[in-house]
Amino acid sequence: MKKKIMSGLFVILMLNICASIPKGATPVKPFDKGRYLGKWYEIARMDFRFERNLNNTTAHYSLNADGTIKVVNRGYNYVENKWTEAVGKAKFAGDTNVGMLKVSFFGPFYSGYNVIALDQDYKYALVAGANTKYLWILAREKTIPEDIRKNYLELAKRIGYDVSALIWVEHDNK
Repeated sequence: MKKKIMSGLFVILMLNICASIPKGATPVKPFDKGRYLGKWYEIARMDFRFERNLNNTTAHYSLNADGTIKVVNRGYNYVENKWTEAVGKAKFAGDTNVGMLKVSFFGPFYSGYNVIALDQDYKYALVAGANTKYLWILAREKTIPEDIRKNYLELAKRIGYDVSALIWVEHDNK
């Protein structure tokens, strides 16, 4: 029993230390944290329980005093008719000029946040989670050009994402 507990603790420790990225995905390099900060609109995402039933979703990134990145995710739950917000923090998994980060909304538990595509003006981003269950297309505006959308979807397919499962987020003036 003690061996199982120690083994479980080791796995938890490794998940906190190691950032994960889907096989075949490569984080953006060079990556400029300062240019990435600010407000992003979620254009599309893979469905998961923390964002279920949300539209008008945004992410806002700013610097914390300790150099980590404050993450504020916000969305309107159209089933419950109310705004929801989650506040977390992100930090680099390694080199700060590589778009491979880890993010936490639940204390010491971190998950991969990997910027795998980014235009030169930092207006559009494709973000992979720790595995092919998590993917986001982000933009500085509420829409994304068709050529960017097409390129990001093709890249995601090559990595192994089922892009037909993406939820395309609706944005209105709420």
